Amino acid sequence: MMNGKRKSSRKLEWVFMLVVIILYIPLYFLNSGFIENSLKIFVNTFIKVIPVIIVVFAVMYIVNLFADKKKIMKYVGESSGLKGWIFSIISGILSTGPVYMWYPLLRNLKEKGMKDSLIATFLYNRAVKIPLIPIMIYYFGFLFTVLLMFYMIIFSVINGLIVGLLNKGGR
Repeated sequence: MMNGKRKSSRKLEWVFMLVVIILYIPLYFLNSGFIENSLKIFVNTFIKVIPVIIVVFAVMYIVNLFADKKKIMKYVGESSGLKGWIFSIISGILSTGPVYMWYPLLRNLKEKGMKDSLIATFLYNRAVKIPLIPIMIYYFGFLFTVLLMFYMIIFSVINGLIVGLLNKGGR
């Protein structure tokens, strides 16, 4: 069933790209400056993202090379327990770069058995950024910053539990 979903998803990706290309052709004749500017922005963004892509794919390679399904299940699988929640919270806080660069790795881990609830918790905790804490303290005060981070971590777990419950049939 998963293989059929993936084939359908890949087909949709190609259709989307084809639609975008088809839309760009008449737009080029209507406003070539806009299209040229769009392509420049795309190329500049792509160049900035390349280092993050390399890091994420390197991590994916290492995970595939050294981590078998049993190890992954131990830390983020159905029976991971408190260890899985702590791992998701800490790794979400420590993760850097654009969030969409983490999606391939998270999908890879999900295919190896990572729980949906832990993926949601990881993504939620990306909002807590250690380098920004001193700035938050400066603007909002120590107590506010600590309480906000505490509530964000607590609500990340609640959010993860809700996602896990709502997506039980989606596994």
